[in-house]
Amino acid sequence: MKQLLYILVLLPFLALSQDQLSGEIREANNEVSNIPLAGANVFWINTTVGTVTDINGKFTIPYQKSYKQLIISYVGYKTDTIDVTEPKYITHYLQPTSKLDEVTVTARKQTTSKSFLNAANIITVSSDELLKAACCNLSESFETNPSIDVNFSDALTGTRQIKMLGLTSKYILITTENIPSIRGASQAFGLSFIPGTWVESIQITKGAGSVVNGFESIAGQINAELQKPTTDDKFFVNFYAASNQRMELNTHINTKVSNKWSTGLYIHGNTHQRNHDVNDDGFLDMPLYNQINVMNRWQYINPEKGLVSFINLRYLNDAKQAGQVEFDPDRDRMTTNFWGSEIDTERFEITTKLGYVNPEIPWQSLGLQFAYSNHNQNSYYGLNQYDIRHNSVYSNLVYNSIISDSRHKIKTGASFTYDHYDERAIGVNYERSERSFGGFFEYAYDDLDKLTVTAGLRFDTHNLFGEFMTPRLHARYTPWEKSALRFSIGRGIRSANIFSENQSMFATSRQINILNTNGNIYGLDPEVAWNYGVSYLQGFNLFGRKGDVTLDYYRTNFENQVVVDWENPQEVNFYNLQGDSYANSFQIEMNYNLFERFDLRTAYKYYDVQTQYLTGKLSKPLIPKHRFFANASYETHTNESENSKWKFDVTYNWLSEQRFASTSSNPVEFRLPEESPTVGTLNAQVTKVFSPKFEIYIGGENITNVRQEDPILGANDPFGSNFDTTFVYGPIFGSLYYAGLRYKIK
Repeated sequence: MKQLLYILVLLPFLALSQDQLSGEIREANNEVSNIPLAGANVFWINTTVGTVTDINGKFTIPYQKSYKQLIISYVGYKTDTIDVTEPKYITHYLQPTSKLDEVTVTARKQTTSKSFLNAANIITVSSDELLKAACCNLSESFETNPSIDVNFSDALTGTRQIKMLGLTSKYILITTENIPSIRGASQAFGLSFIPGTWVESIQITKGAGSVVNGFESIAGQINAELQKPTTDDKFFVNFYAASNQRMELNTHINTKVSNKWSTGLYIHGNTHQRNHDVNDDGFLDMPLYNQINVMNRWQYINPEKGLVSFINLRYLNDAKQAGQVEFDPDRDRMTTNFWGSEIDTERFEITTKLGYVNPEIPWQSLGLQFAYSNHNQNSYYGLNQYDIRHNSVYSNLVYNSIISDSRHKIKTGASFTYDHYDERAIGVNYERSERSFGGFFEYAYDDLDKLTVTAGLRFDTHNLFGEFMTPRLHARYTPWEKSALRFSIGRGIRSANIFSENQSMFATSRQINILNTNGNIYGLDPEVAWNYGVSYLQGFNLFGRKGDVTLDYYRTNFENQVVVDWENPQEVNFYNLQGDSYANSFQIEMNYNLFERFDLRTAYKYYDVQTQYLTGKLSKPLIPKHRFFANASYETHTNESENSKWKFDVTYNWLSEQRFASTSSNPVEFRLPEESPTVGTLNAQVTKVFSPKFEIYIGGENITNVRQEDPILGANDPFGSNFDTTFVYGPIFGSLYYAGLRYKIK
């Protein structure tokens, strides 16, 4: 098996023995700077060997001595045939076939886009889309996206949990600039540790991700691209205040240090120090908290040598207090005076990326990623103490090139990860180290017309899992115009960090049991699953307006799963799967430009998520089978004299009934019905853009004031045997209104 690893790493270096011809195609005009022509056809006469130019008008094509003439064509330009005697760099200018009167073309940038060309099913969310809601952190960035479900994980901590394809975030590979970032100790609260203003864009990949990013992705991947010092505003400030007296401040300061170095200082702070108990159950509806989050980001660019690099230094301190209104931590900590909780987190991380593009051979590049993080959390929930320290190292070396021509692209490389966990939970110290080393190879074929295929394979050796293979496949076929039919299949494997991923269980009176003790991680085996998916995207024009419809179906089958069993209301049981566990997800989504500058997005989702428990096969608790989503956005004409405009956004979410875990063995007064009521929430925001520098916004969440009554079971006796804060299916606080301002200097 180890020989296979070496082959995966070295194969592309052995494959490139053919000469290449490179060049660029530009429009011939009288200007000093000629316009590059993207998408021009370049091919050898009397052969099928050809390519198209990239966005900069550049191309690379295989060369043999027998090839003598190169044909260059582009719609609206005269086709040229040029003689070639050696593989030297070519710059060629195409003449327009005719002179046209001036035509002005206007278009609005789409805030969310789907590619018709990628093999993988990727949704790109721009920073403009994130501005449709307050988007104070990454966990709040998906309110206007139907592919991600967002709900609170419990009735105390205010933590938002996301789901995709019917599975929680632990089955999603969440990366920051393609470096795994929210995992292990940060799984429960990590999404709230990435401020929304730091995010430049988000890429959501449904189904198995790329083998380049590791073996852990099962349901998909969410990648957050951060703002770059060279492209972000020189100065940016965002101030936010809500009716619950939550306040946040974000400041970006970017400067160019030299011709090659730029740096940015990103500062985020938030606080909430007001007691709220809207439902009068004696417990805070949302925690008291303070967070300070600082990042220093350095960017190096040297185009002459083909080098680009990023260095990020980041520090976070986050403190939360939850529990009964009368709880005083100085007086009542870890006593039965009043029930309370404190969660204090300190995190430091450094990440670096170095990229090299061969100036002489631009299709060859080499990238190195490295990340180190130190995460310390000290916490208690009532009388349950939970502490975790997690040190993590991640490194990844990626080589990109082509085979024969640009239709055949390859990626290969090697990665190393190290994680050390030191935990105290349920009165026991747990400590372990995980080390993995792997190699990967990914091949992408693009026929430049209808078919794109990306196939990847990685081999890893792990000190606790042993040796294993991870295959991934994505394919895209275009049967007719404005369409994309996609298929994907892939395998994923991961460690279940049962305590850090399920911290809400500490805020209950349940006894926590681990029923299997033969595995290497808490006595349990790793989770292994296959994901299969098919997706169809069709663009259309209706009444002169553009739109698209997407149909997705994905299924996840678990070979092994660490089952989290809540079906006994006095216990939480963890054990290896014995039987079936799967998640079926179907979604239909339509985007339509109803009239000028008015966009409508609607979606319907169906989930069937079943797991074999000790008591039989059941649907997973608190997952609605049906969900309806609608988002409407409108913006006015830009006032040319004042350079101002208005933006309006409204989002509606409806959730069907959700199954409660069984409470049948509780006393009658502590029993819940089998299912929750349906829930419908409405959010809206209005933004006034006064100029490119300044704008203000006001908005409301849950405007219809939908609230879950009595979200805490046994709230009147929090140290009794029936106390439980995990039966949350909808909003707890009720309506929330906010306002903010943004000011920036380009």
